Amino acid sequence: MVHAVWKGAISFGLVNIPVSLHTAVRESRPRFRMLHAKDKSPVSFSRICQREGKPVSWDNLVKGYEYEKGKFIVLTKEDFQTAALEKSKTVDILDFVKQEEIDDLFFETPYYLTPDRGGERAYALLREALRESGKIGIAKIILREVQHLAALTAVDGALVLTMMRFGDELADVKAFQFPKADSAKPNELKMANTLINSLTAKWSPDKYTDDYQANLMRLIKAKLKGKTPRLASERAETKEAAVIDLMSRLRESLGGGKARSRRTAKVRQKLPRRIA
Repeated sequence: MVHAVWKGAISFGLVNIPVSLHTAVRESRPRFRMLHAKDKSPVSFSRICQREGKPVSWDNLVKGYEYEKGKFIVLTKEDFQTAALEKSKTVDILDFVKQEEIDDLFFETPYYLTPDRGGERAYALLREALRESGKIGIAKIILREVQHLAALTAVDGALVLTMMRFGDELADVKAFQFPKADSAKPNELKMANTLINSLTAKWSPDKYTDDYQANLMRLIKAKLKGKTPRLASERAETKEAAVIDLMSRLRESLGGGKARSRRTAKVRQKLPRRIA
């Protein structure tokens, strides 16, 4: 049975749908422990009191907010519960909006919502209504004592709740300097679009794999067996961040396929007829 990280209800208008929240992300990367190089023993990281210089047990730890340098106000568990407001067990939908109106920068971690007993019919109804309307629900949820903005979407047969960033969590784009649109010359833009079209493919997530992680696991397994690992020999060239002639690079990229075809044709012309 899959463990739920949260249980509550989706709430909008007078509707309440009992649901459970499950992580939609798998942790597949290898985890490492810090070891003492001398004897390969795991190293523990102690909680040291900066004033006394002694370890502090978990039972003697409290959470504090630093309101001035070196000055703290202590918050208790009850303080966090008080700040959590009344609806601490609901996905409280505030609005329904068009997904294309939201910048991708706002989206963070996805979770699956599954219906609890008695909520199956209402769950399916909301899912299909979201699908047909093309809208997503913008909601608030308190998870692990923190309030999150979240987006409720219909994905295949599931309702997916994706944690979002609040507006004040994003850096103001106006604080940065970017090239103006007219910096792109028409002939360069046309060539760039041609290159993009030549590399366009249908989205297939299985196509993209973490090659570094695969190599790392091969190395680990080989070391366990005392063997020399067989690793992917292809390595990316180190590229310097130098100013380049964009047009010449675009021409090279577009001409790469044609040049290879011409070289192949020339080789074939030189081959004896019985082989060609």
